[in-house]
This record gives sequence, C-alpha cells and structure tokens, in this order.
Amino acid sequence: MDTKRNDTSGLIHKQDDERNFILTPHIKDPDEGGTSTMTSASFNFINSIIGSGLIGLPYSMAQAGLPLGLLLLFLVAYITAMISYNIITGDTMTKVFQRIPGVGAGHLLANRHFVILLSTILFTIPLSLYRDVAKLGKVSLVSMLLTLAIVIMVIVRAATLGPQIPPSEDAWVFARWNAIQAVGVMSFAFICHHNSFIIYESLQEPTLRNWLRITHMSVGSAALISAIFAAAGYTTFTGYTQGDIFENYCKNDNLATFGRFCYGLSIITTFPLECFVTREVVSNVFFNGLLSNTAHVMVTVVIISAVTVISLSYDCLGVVLELNGVLSATPLIFIIPSACFLKLSSGRWFQRKKLIPSLILIAGVFVMIIGLVMTGLFPQDCSHGAEMFYCTNLSSSIFATTPASAMLQITNVTQNVSLF
Repeated sequence: MDTKRNDTSGLIHKQDDERNFILTPHIKDPDEGGTSTMTSASFNFINSIIGSGLIGLPYSMAQAGLPLGLLLLFLVAYITAMISYNIITGDTMTKVFQRIPGVGAGHLLANRHFVILLSTILFTIPLSLYRDVAKLGKVSLVSMLLTLAIVIMVIVRAATLGPQIPPSEDAWVFARWNAIQAVGVMSFAFICHHNSFIIYESLQEPTLRNWLRITHMSVGSAALISAIFAAAGYTTFTGYTQGDIFENYCKNDNLATFGRFCYGLSIITTFPLECFVTREVVSNVFFNGLLSNTAHVMVTVVIISAVTVISLSYDCLGVVLELNGVLSATPLIFIIPSACFLKLSSGRWFQRKKLIPSLILIAGVFVMIIGLVMTGLFPQDCSHGAEMFYCTNLSSSIFATTPASAMLQITNVTQNVSLF
C-alpha cells in the first residue's frame, strides 16, 4: 500500500514539475523571463484571436446553418492575415467618415485608399515598431473593450432591427452544404498559433502551467464572444448576411456607425500583433534572429508597405477570409501540428494515442481542398456602399431614414440548399 502511495505521489510531483517547466527559447538567457504579466499576455492572446475574422462569423452561420455553425465554431475553438485587417479599416472607417456633415461620397475621407494609407502611417507603423510585444498589452485591452462594445451593438440591433427584416428561405435549417467554407472562415477567426511563441516568450514566468491557464482562458473567452456575435448577427439578417457584417447595416444607422468606428479602431490596434510575427519570421530566417535598430525599422516598413499595396488593390473581404481560412489557418490549426505530433511520436501510426491527431490531420486536408474548390466555384458577391433592399422600408423609430442611392438584394443559390 505504501509503495503504491509513493508511486502515485511521485507521479503527481512529476506532472507538477512538467507543468512548471520553463520552455526557454534558444536565443534568450534561460534565467531571463519576459516582461508580460499573465493578464497582459491574455489580453494580447485574446486580441490575436478576435481580429478581422470576427465580422465574418455571422456570414459563416449563413453558409453552414445556425445550429451546425455554432457547433463547428466551438469545435474549431477547441482544436485550436494581415491583408484583411487593412481591408476592414478601409471599408468601415470610410462609412464612419461619411456620417460627418460635409463629407460625401466624393470626399477624400470617403476614399478607402486614403483611409488605409492614413491609418497605416499614423497608427500601424508606430505601434508595429515596438520590439517587445508586452508593450501592446494595454493596447490589446483597449481593443477588447471596443470589441465588447461592438458585440453589444449587434445584440441591440438583433432585438430592434431583426424583427423588421423578413427571414430568408430556410433560414433556420440545421445545416447547409456550404459548411466547409464556413469552417475556413471560422479557422481564420480563431487563428492565433502564429502569435503563441512570441506571447509565450514575453511572459515573466514562461511555464507550461501559466501557459495552459492563458490559453484556456483566452480561447474560451474568444469562443464565447464569437458565438454571441455570430448568432446575433445571423439572426438579424439570416440568409442576407454579408462577409462583412457591417455591410448589412444601413448607412443612416447611427448605432451601426458607432460600431464601425469601434471596430475600425480595434483592427488598427490588432494589426501590430500580426506584424510582430511576420518580422520575427524574417528575422530568424534571414538575420539569425538578431535585428539591428536600422534593420528592425526597415523590415517593419517593408512588411507593412507590401501588405498595404495588396490591400489597396483588392477589397472583397469575404473572399479574403475564406482563402486565408483554407490556405493559411487550416494548415496552421489542423494539419501542421498534427503532422508534427505524428512525426515526433514513436510507434506505429494506428496506435491509440495517434488516433485523434490522425483524424484531425485528415479533416484538415479535407477542409483545405474542398473549401478551396467551393470558394472558387461559389465566390461571395461583394457589395461596397450599396444599401440592402430592406433599408428603404425600415421604421424611422430605429434610425433616421434617407433615400437610398442603391438597392441590393443578396442571393446565393448555394445557401438555399439545405441538408436538414
């Protein structure tokens, strides 16, 4: 009995030692930690997850069907790109500026190219020039507060605007054939793996125990916020939901304008986290992990300039989210980690411990191939600045109504094909 008790005690101590083990990067002093507290690191991690993919989640509900979509969203969260950030900034902030008296459609502030360049110069470059990701902790907190304000706005509009918009055909079916595309969008929304190492290394005490707490709290919080946002957005517009949910709200909706403003600022504060990762990769590949001050500035400016040029030339957010999801997020979340585990683990591939990684790997390859094919066959229509068909008939009690310059009724034949 004593021997068994001692063995059990030894096992517990061994597990505690493993959880408290410090994973130190090869370029840092093993006795030297970072400067981030667990709270600050959590803010950065949640901000990394809740990025530009958030406003595409209601559209993924329209693709998959609300019940199946929510199930897939939490599944992706459990298993668990910079161009889209600039596209969102250009799309959302231009509509905010047009609500300013004297700023019309032809005004400079209504030009998405000018807005992207202005936000890049004034905010993105200065924040991205930081060397320590811990300095973005307070910025990430501000981004989280702005995101909560947006979620509240979407919930309010679900209650006030939703009942006045007729639901689309088969709006409440359990599942649709577009679920594979929806997984791509969700994968992009939850991609945070590329930031994990940088945030981990910034911890004052980078132990496995601390990292488990951060990841569980961050991913759990992000999944809850995302599910609420996606469900509220989809129930408001059902099958008419756009890849950018703010395209569904009418121009004269002051509350939606406030939401666009908050989201534009939130995206501006999230972009630097993505730049940190890209610069880290360039530094490790080409500069042996060490950048001088001059090289640091030059690499940062080159990265941001390249992304800005691409963002100025393309503006369909839904397609960007889907392609990023199937080509970038899916390999990072499903394929690469599973493949690494299977490669590094001893024994045959059909062993019990390799069953789940094998299934995740197969599912990831399936989602990437089928999602890419379906994105090409059924691309999303983009409606920039065109009012939705329901905006001319809404009650003035919701928001002041002015004549719409254009009317657009979004129909997607693939969304009308239900499974159940």
